[in-house]
Amino acid sequence: MQFYKDGFRGGSPDVKQAAPGRRNRGVNEPLPEKVDVLIAGTGPAGLCLAAQLAQFPDIETMIVERMPTNIIKGKADGINTRTMEMFQAFGFADKVKRETYWVNQTNFWMPDPVNPQHIKRVGRVQDVADDSSEMPHILINQARLHELFLEVMKNSASRLEPDYSWEIVSLTVDPTTDDHPVTVTLKDASGVNWWATRTVRANYVVGCDGAHSAVRKAIGGELHGDAAHQAWGVMDILANTDFPDVRQKCLISSASEGNVLILPREGGYVFRMYVELDKLKDGEKAASRKFTQDDMIAAANRIIKPYSIDVKEVVWWSIYDIGHSLTDKFDDVPEGSDRAPRVFTAGDACHTHSPKAGQGMNVSMQDTFNLGWKLVHVLQGRADPSLLRSYSKERLTEAKRLVETDHEWSRIMSAPTTQAERDGTEEPRIIRQFKANLEFTGGTAVKYDTSTLFAPPTHQALAQGEEIGRRFHSAPVVRLSDAKQMQLGHAAEADARWRIYAFAGQADSSNLGSAIHKLADWLETDAKSPVVKHTRKGEDIDAVIDVRAVFQQTFDQLAYEHMPSLFKPRTGQLGLQDHEKIFCVDHKGAGDIYDMRGIDREKGCLIVVRPDQYIANVLPLDGFDELSAFFAGVLR
Repeated sequence: MQFYKDGFRGGSPDVKQAAPGRRNRGVNEPLPEKVDVLIAGTGPAGLCLAAQLAQFPDIETMIVERMPTNIIKGKADGINTRTMEMFQAFGFADKVKRETYWVNQTNFWMPDPVNPQHIKRVGRVQDVADDSSEMPHILINQARLHELFLEVMKNSASRLEPDYSWEIVSLTVDPTTDDHPVTVTLKDASGVNWWATRTVRANYVVGCDGAHSAVRKAIGGELHGDAAHQAWGVMDILANTDFPDVRQKCLISSASEGNVLILPREGGYVFRMYVELDKLKDGEKAASRKFTQDDMIAAANRIIKPYSIDVKEVVWWSIYDIGHSLTDKFDDVPEGSDRAPRVFTAGDACHTHSPKAGQGMNVSMQDTFNLGWKLVHVLQGRADPSLLRSYSKERLTEAKRLVETDHEWSRIMSAPTTQAERDGTEEPRIIRQFKANLEFTGGTAVKYDTSTLFAPPTHQALAQGEEIGRRFHSAPVVRLSDAKQMQLGHAAEADARWRIYAFAGQADSSNLGSAIHKLADWLETDAKSPVVKHTRKGEDIDAVIDVRAVFQQTFDQLAYEHMPSLFKPRTGQLGLQDHEKIFCVDHKGAGDIYDMRGIDREKGCLIVVRPDQYIANVLPLDGFDELSAFFAGVLR
């Protein structure tokens, strides 16, 4: 984390200097007439987008929510390792790691062959595979997650906060103008203003307003899918129990009473139970059965025999029926049209699924993390509006895979055990599926297809462990200037900047005339360089593309004074030198990034990473023309 670039300021470095002319807020203050981006819904998807856009005070952002305030408890709780990597870019991953429950093992319980009415532990699986991520899989109260995003927004130069108690009732898009073409009608949801309405015009609208999304309906979107006809209950409880694995994640299958999923929660005492209840008839909803929290507790006690649970307090509970659904597109572009989109949907507004795979909140945030930097590029004039078409294409593919995988997982979880599974002659199917799904449940299975934003794998052999289309897989390094051990991926922030990581070849110690020197000099001075072409006059040299170097020598074998000036730029209002762009291999045994990620030691390489942390290209260190052509296909 860097600060004081524009001069010293006391207080928390997380609180940025407010931009001039920030909007006044309060119950008696008017809503703005025009905004660049209007976000509907303050769930994880909406807040993730708002937290990104808040970093750009030149972009007028508004986020509305029909509820009167942030939630307090309940809803989703699982955060996978990929999302934790994203939280690092927002600056609150360490806080999340400190506060939350870490899922280290998942335990499986099934009917005891000797006494099938009782359950028995049949297996344990390490929940996060070694070196799949530097981050843990964690469980956190969704309300607390909201608070962390809200804090990022409020501390930003934009001082962005939600407008609560307003909901979208209609919107229209005028395709004949580029001047705030989306007209949105908002209705007061508090009752204080007697259902008053207000009109706001926006350049873009993003519907993160849940499965009953008004934004989706306004653009003609429909959720298509099916139901599993199975009622489940979920409850967060404070309880005593003789069940030995209550502080580990457990999947429990009984012989005849159904299934329970136990998820320990932060703080050491609260835990969550997902409890299988009754089968539902075609067209029947779980709500019609009038299940209560007592029904869930009784069912759980039947399932976990010979153990029992003595509930002291029910913190939150809900009943739901499993459904899987998906819209056919995530924006408002009519079929066959080549116009750029103006309205988008994200999260539950365009895909729903069961909560037991723990992906809903994660995939929703990944939707808007994908969209956010693209909106920034277009609104700042750095990219053509056609860039926004890639959002629906990229995220719809991932949503389809999510729904398919979740459908299969839900079916297996609810399936009865076989005799071979019960007598131990066959590994239970649920364990086999869980192991096979580890990459998926960690969020690291996402792989985008080749496009203008993802180059073909022509030079993939130079970095075999950093696959184009997948997220940049971090590894340990040491920062040269201060010999600090860190993760290379943690150098990236949620700031809509591209990253180029230049990995030096074996003979390169940044001596004059080396491949790294030639690359840095070209990037800094040549008219064809993407850094020169796409950085505006008066901007810092790393305002759009942040270039960093990694060397194979240890920190004590390199001469900082001989490093190219591109890696020691003078930036900010005071022109202060940045000392944090050069790295080398870890010398204390944490791991060699070249070996861990399959970087060609002899030749080195360039790895181009998008603002949302996905690898866009792998090139040789002298691939100047290819690097220039790639960025020319994305940026103006």
